[in-house]
Amino acid sequence: MSIFLLGNSADAQFTSASLQASGLTCSMCSKAVKNALEEVNFVEKVQVDIKNQQYNLSFKKGDDVDFDALSKAVVDAGFAVADMKVTVDVKEIKADKDAHFSIGDKYFHLLNASGKQLKGPTKFTIVDKQFVSAKMFKKYALASQMSCVKTGRVANCCTKNGFTPASRVYHVII
Repeated sequence: MSIFLLGNSADAQFTSASLQASGLTCSMCSKAVKNALEEVNFVEKVQVDIKNQQYNLSFKKGDDVDFDALSKAVVDAGFAVADMKVTVDVKEIKADKDAHFSIGDKYFHLLNASGKQLKGPTKFTIVDKQFVSAKMFKKYALASQMSCVKTGRVANCCTKNGFTPASRVYHVII
């Protein structure tokens, strides 16, 4: 197993996300989610794509992005996140399956990849419990033998790479 840290993580900026919410039944539901997402302090703009039942978010430049806060906003509006993809502009990383890496102060576990070279705008799909359906989470959790996938917290596989036990680990696919 390898760890790949982004060399200049300050230069790696989360720029946007696309989010799908589940449980929406009408335009008032959609508006409630949109309003909740607009209240999140680091969100600059929310555009609703009604056809795809998707919310396209732009983040304020330089602000710290908190994916759990986005999920909480949707849940507090009475719905759940069904899918979330985030875009980050990376300098260059070589990504391997089950690699752990950081972007800024956030830790990630890549569940798929095979020596792929990532550069420029890169989309990660977050596959933790609060970002996908239970069925999809089970599928992704089975794809890795590492315990951090099931708990969402740093496990032995991560601490030997310098992550602290209290750290939040996001599990992603590309």
